[in-house]
Amino acid sequence: MTKTEQHKRRCKEEQSRWQDVLGVRTVEDLNQAIVEGRARDIINVSEAFQDKKLCEIADAIIAKKARLVLLAGPSSSGKTTTCKRLSITLTACGLRTHTISTDDFFVNREDTPLDENGEYDFESLNCVDTKLFGQTMADLLAGKEVRLPRFNFAEGRREWREKTMQISHHDMLLIEGTHALNPLLSELVEERYKFRIYVSPVTTISLDGTNYLSTKDLRLMRRLIRDSKFRGQNASEILHRFPSVKRGEEKWILPYRDEADVFFNSSLLYEISVIRTQALPLVETVKPDDEEYEEACRLKSIMQHFRKLPSAQVPMVSLLREFAGGSAFDYS
Repeated sequence: MTKTEQHKRRCKEEQSRWQDVLGVRTVEDLNQAIVEGRARDIINVSEAFQDKKLCEIADAIIAKKARLVLLAGPSSSGKTTTCKRLSITLTACGLRTHTISTDDFFVNREDTPLDENGEYDFESLNCVDTKLFGQTMADLLAGKEVRLPRFNFAEGRREWREKTMQISHHDMLLIEGTHALNPLLSELVEERYKFRIYVSPVTTISLDGTNYLSTKDLRLMRRLIRDSKFRGQNASEILHRFPSVKRGEEKWILPYRDEADVFFNSSLLYEISVIRTQALPLVETVKPDDEEYEEACRLKSIMQHFRKLPSAQVPMVSLLREFAGGSAFDYS
């Protein structure tokens, strides 16, 4: 059994145990709990479970005396919110943290590699200026003053922040991004300073007692909402792009999962009951003559299994807010 398989198995076992406590193993169980007015308990326990795991991860980081925390995962896994919440947890433990996204080290749009279809391959490691990133991290940890880039996604170009950054030898860097676990990004930093986290939803709720909600489908529903709301894409474009995203993940991200010290399960038991209100209207815009229509219908069928839950019950610091909106965190 690989390290990744061991992590996944542990995630499923942990989540299954508290689902048993709640009496929610299937969508039917969840729907019944909503009817009985137990939704708030399920939301609170789901959020508390993630808080507990973040505290455990923070303890492991402190025990290792790490200074560079590398947090990666596939598209729509909730990396950004996980990083923000972990930063808060570490700060509560008395550490000073600084969060940096690998996205800000993207190359200019015209230098972005193309995939086999001649489209921009945003999943490729070559989208990131790895030399600049690696040198910047090494300089920061050495106490040097640096100027950080900021990527302008609207313009597709790198900009530079006005203020420089310098950290003390007691501070910690939290690095969040798709390729954060790739060794090329941190090869200039000593291994003893690194702590690696892989973030991905590991779903454990059964649709019908036999078939389980897949991680891929959950991430695709999240991506539909996020990219339509914050990136101006329509549902057909998002569905069309996702197979390419998956291929990129298999090539550039998944091979490095075994490098992770810990896995963080970013799934929430109740989330489709909340996001279906936003995701269903999106898939319904896909027309019968679109090549993505069959996939849209399949996703619609899955979401219709779940009863609705109002998003007002979701905490403002929940990972789900990264996609549903209304977060207490700033994602700009």
